[in-house]
Amino acid sequence: MTSSINSKSFGTFSLISSLHRRLINKKIGLIKFCNTLIYTLVLLLPISVYAKPVTVLMYGDSISAGYGMTTPESWPYLLNETFKSEKQGIRLVNESISGETTGGGLARLPNVLKRHQLTDKDWLIIELGGNDGLRGFPIKTTRNNLTQMIEIAKSSGVNVAIMQVRIPPNYGKRYTTMFEGQYSKLAEKYELPLMPFFMDKVAINPNYMQSDGIHPNVSAQVIIRDIMKPEIENLVN
Repeated sequence: MTSSINSKSFGTFSLISSLHRRLINKKIGLIKFCNTLIYTLVLLLPISVYAKPVTVLMYGDSISAGYGMTTPESWPYLLNETFKSEKQGIRLVNESISGETTGGGLARLPNVLKRHQLTDKDWLIIELGGNDGLRGFPIKTTRNNLTQMIEIAKSSGVNVAIMQVRIPPNYGKRYTTMFEGQYSKLAEKYELPLMPFFMDKVAINPNYMQSDGIHPNVSAQVIIRDIMKPEIENLVN
């Protein structure tokens, strides 16, 4: 009788042990499956979901600073909102100041770069020189200031793009030609992307200009946003 009971007990114990092992194996298998699934989903996520966004620093003067309007009406603000809504992984930061010259831009650039802690994935877009030209500054002065800004940014490991800038023709053909030609020369010398001047498509339409004939108005900001969007996307991609 005792032998029979022990036999049954052993059989019951073996069955329980077998079931326990199966449950453990199933649990382990489920954990492995979940881990594999999570890993796969992470790989499939767009980079912009979990990667630090690329910072694009707009470094210009009044036409990028939103002169004559509120900040939310300016094209850099509008474009940054577009990038956020599209989850592009691009953060457009506007460090433009109305009235800024290349000399002023050069003086504050080291602190700006330090404050934003840009990396080798980020970009600095230099859109300066217009106020130099309007004030008739020597071309050599403007070119030297632009050169130093480029070299400071590159030595910090930041990617640099320079924007073509134009001035009204009433400064004389020789000065205007020399002024505008310096941008392509600098882009070639330092192997930089040369971005088109967005005012080229705006200034020809008086409906997009403020009464001074120099600054784009609020209506023009959406136009400029749409011009700059693919340009900046091409930079970071």
